[in-house]
Amino acid sequence: MELLLDLISAVCFILGALLILSGGVGILRFPDFFTRMHAAGITETLATSLILIGLMLIAGWGLVLFKLVLILLFILLTSPTASHALAKSALHGKLKPILHNEHSK
Repeated sequence: MELLLDLISAVCFILGALLILSGGVGILRFPDFFTRMHAAGITETLATSLILIGLMLIAGWGLVLFKLVLILLFILLTSPTASHALAKSALHGKLKPILHNEHSK
């Protein structure tokens, strides 16, 4: 059973690392602030969640598991809120998104 938990946690770690890598590529490749922020926000939330779930599977029952659950809940609540606040402040600061038709010309 322990081998299965280790294998599942390793898959979570690898998927989390791949998502972090794809988010970094998205930040470098996307054309404007809003799409870059979307790539960073989505991949950061999901990658962090996967890595924390992998850690939870290794930690077992106890205080460490409780702390990891609290960290996961904090990330799931604050990361989307921070992304929304950044987008709203960028729009408030008159930063306009690049429309697809304008970018391809």
